Amino acid sequence: MGNYFIIPIIFFALVIFFKFFFIVKQQTAVIIERFGKFHSIRQSGLQMKIPLVDRIVTRVGLKIQQLDVIVETKTLDDVFVKLKVSVQYVVIKDKVYEAFYKLEYPHDQITSYVFDVVRAEVPKMKLDDVFVKKDDIAIAVKAELQDAMLEYGYDIIKTLVTDIDPDAQVKAAMNRINAAEREKIAAQFEGDAQRILIVEKAKAEAESKRLQGQGIADQRREIARGLEESVEVLNKVGINSQEASALIVVTQHYDTLQAIGEETNTNLILLPNSPQAGSDMLNNMVASFTASNQIGEAMKKQNNKKNGD
Repeated sequence: MGNYFIIPIIFFALVIFFKFFFIVKQQTAVIIERFGKFHSIRQSGLQMKIPLVDRIVTRVGLKIQQLDVIVETKTLDDVFVKLKVSVQYVVIKDKVYEAFYKLEYPHDQITSYVFDVVRAEVPKMKLDDVFVKKDDIAIAVKAELQDAMLEYGYDIIKTLVTDIDPDAQVKAAMNRINAAEREKIAAQFEGDAQRILIVEKAKAEAESKRLQGQGIADQRREIARGLEESVEVLNKVGINSQEASALIVVTQHYDTLQAIGEETNTNLILLPNSPQAGSDMLNNMVASFTASNQIGEAMKKQNNKKNGD
């Protein structure tokens, strides 16, 4: 009969014995209360407490935590925008008591400060400045939180503005503006390229015309030299310069007719083109040369007479 009482007593003693000890994990702090009153804070490792007297109230994590807060506010140019602010914070190891007993809802407290700072800073900026100065917003949030939460045992490691989301219509308008700006730049580049092509083409045409003119000038110079030599040859056989010039012109006329005749698909018509055209041309040229010489002689005599008077 006595053995039946010994086994439960031994079991109860073992349970009480194991209740004396407990383990605290790394990066964790345990708060112990004795009869409902704060007693101590235990750090990581094997710890001991008095069963039925001491009680583990909570386990406080000492790792860095992150809280994401989405704030909707309005910019200086009256654009509604949503900002996602990520707050990285940690419970200070030496202030676990303050973190647990002074502040009941730390997430709500941090969220309130984030809302307050963001809605104070963003309305001072235009939408474009919000994107450019998001780091300034994050720094302002951290400074405000750091001062406020340090009293409650929390250290603010970093704050980040991780997302800026304007209204859908505003984003569509911004995309249209960006597309129009890019099309404008593309048009400017295309215009510059077209202008360069036109300028280069004009330079090439100018150079071509210059070379063509130089070629024509050289051609005419050689023709004139050839005519000069032809006149000298004709003068040696008793034909004067006027008759030689007329003969050369008539010869060139017949050379032109011969060249036209050799082309099968030509549309050129040379007028006059009668059989006696060459003879008439020669007679007309000789007559014109003779008349011009007579007029020139008369003008010389008249000028000489005036000078003599």
